[in-house]
Amino acid sequence: MGKTIIEKILGSHAGHEVKPGDIADIEIDTRVARDFGGANVVKNIRDNGLGINDPSKTFFTFDCNPGGSDQKYATNQQICREFAREYGIKVFDIDRGIGTHLAIDDGLAWPGSTFVSTDSHANILGAIGAFGQGMGDLDIAQAWANGRVWFKVPPSLKVVLKGTPSPAASPKDITLAILKETGANGLLGYSAEFYGDTVDALDLPGRITMASMVTEMGGIIALFTPNKAVLDFCEKATGRKIEPVVADPDAEYTKTIEIDIEGLQPFISRPGHPEDVVDVESVKGTKIGSAFLGSCTNGRFEDLKAAADILKGRKVAPGVVLKIVPATDEVWKRALDEGLIGIFKDAGALIGNAGCAGCAAGQIGQNGPGEITISTGNRNFAGKQGKGEVYLASPATVAASSVAGVITLASDIPGEPVLFKTGDAGKEAPVAALEVEAGLKPVSFKGRVWIIREDNIDTDMIYHNRYLAITDLDEMGQYTFDNLKGWEDFSKKARAGDIVVVGKNFGAGSSRQQAVDCFKSLGVSMIIAESFGAIYERNAINQGFPIVNADLVSTGLESGQDIEVDLETGRIILQSGDEIDGQPFSEVQMNIYRRGGLLKTASGVSSRG
Repeated sequence: MGKTIIEKILGSHAGHEVKPGDIADIEIDTRVARDFGGANVVKNIRDNGLGINDPSKTFFTFDCNPGGSDQKYATNQQICREFAREYGIKVFDIDRGIGTHLAIDDGLAWPGSTFVSTDSHANILGAIGAFGQGMGDLDIAQAWANGRVWFKVPPSLKVVLKGTPSPAASPKDITLAILKETGANGLLGYSAEFYGDTVDALDLPGRITMASMVTEMGGIIALFTPNKAVLDFCEKATGRKIEPVVADPDAEYTKTIEIDIEGLQPFISRPGHPEDVVDVESVKGTKIGSAFLGSCTNGRFEDLKAAADILKGRKVAPGVVLKIVPATDEVWKRALDEGLIGIFKDAGALIGNAGCAGCAAGQIGQNGPGEITISTGNRNFAGKQGKGEVYLASPATVAASSVAGVITLASDIPGEPVLFKTGDAGKEAPVAALEVEAGLKPVSFKGRVWIIREDNIDTDMIYHNRYLAITDLDEMGQYTFDNLKGWEDFSKKARAGDIVVVGKNFGAGSSRQQAVDCFKSLGVSMIIAESFGAIYERNAINQGFPIVNADLVSTGLESGQDIEVDLETGRIILQSGDEIDGQPFSEVQMNIYRRGGLLKTASGVSSRG
């Protein structure tokens, strides 16, 4: 039987053939921690008495807060710098840009290689046919100390794009069309391979755009077979000949999805949900207060060039702020050399240092209460880029809208910009602290349930990125769900031993470990969901925090009732006496849970790498 791309890459790095569902110990070629997760990785290494497996394969990338403008970020960055000096680890400091892009441009990753980072969009590496994965602090510490980490081989599906989009459609528009088709969890747990004439012709920036947003579809990774241009780029970056990994002709896929993009026109995502995709025409005329060009999805030179072609000789509308952040310093320099920076400045745009920008709350790109932003980013979750509302669109649509003062197409910019008539403001409610009690780690549980009848609860709703600099677990609990509408006071009502019950795709989005640790801080005993986001599931397992896959939302269970749960059997007994079969812990999961976490031995004493 033939192999898919993911099966070949993971098999070659496990040292044996693998199939979907196998749990394999994978060698990691490149191991990265960013500035927000790096300090916690260092803490895990030091607290558990671990070493560094291979400093030459180990890196820090400071891309969340390139200015170090927040005191806690600056502290975390300095902790990482000192650790790097101690172990001889290379730091891509605040002047370099987004780590996943640097990995491609500097040849740290190549087709067929494996790459992990504390960045949930590390699957961008799929753009060059490499395996990239965002992971939490415990996973990265394990990779740094041992050079390997366990991974469950995902099933593969094939996505075939049929037809030719209109000349007005960019790779971002194609990506939004795919997201519209799959929804927020349509690729949940899958490795997706993309095919079709349009895919074959995509340049590297276009592939990066598409690969980055598979995270917003719930996917593990989107993999592209490198074309000649991508191979030439990677060979130049690495300085060596590369043989790409390609799927066998008889490779088996769980399913094939065909998406018609014939004549595709520009698309846009409405605020709050990346998958809420509509054509731009349907929201044209919506007044905006700001526009953002950048992020790991659309911060390459070609993205900036598409915007500059529209902005040349024009001005940003009065009252609108256009914020531009190139992905890397090399992109910044090229934009300067080729005159793009001059065009942006003449148009009245604000240009920031290379980095992640508004996605990480550590740079320009945030908005205020009532502010409407059109952005080239990959996420527009509530609160992700501030207190306002965010639409997601292509560089061309963002540039055109910034000039018009309202959402519009590049082909339909009005002669005069639309001006503001009124403005709104808002206030942020204070969050109260809560003392919590430490819980035990039994195999059987009985507890009061909280029923949250929602799917796709993302990590910004669970634990917002404005608290990411917090490393003390005792401080985290008070912020649990404070960005989930209707549940902002959860931390005040929760008791030790409570059980949280939710719908599908719980923990979608970021790789932040805090979205697990906040429940542990409160003493919540476990989470039961119909399905979990892939990174979130790993983080919970590696922290030794119980999670169970089961659909309890549709059972009629109500908040305040008691249930019993057995992790070994997966059996759940409702207060009514009815029994539900959940998914029991796997052997690996139970092993990690019983010893107190990924980095602990069976006796609770840390192992040394």
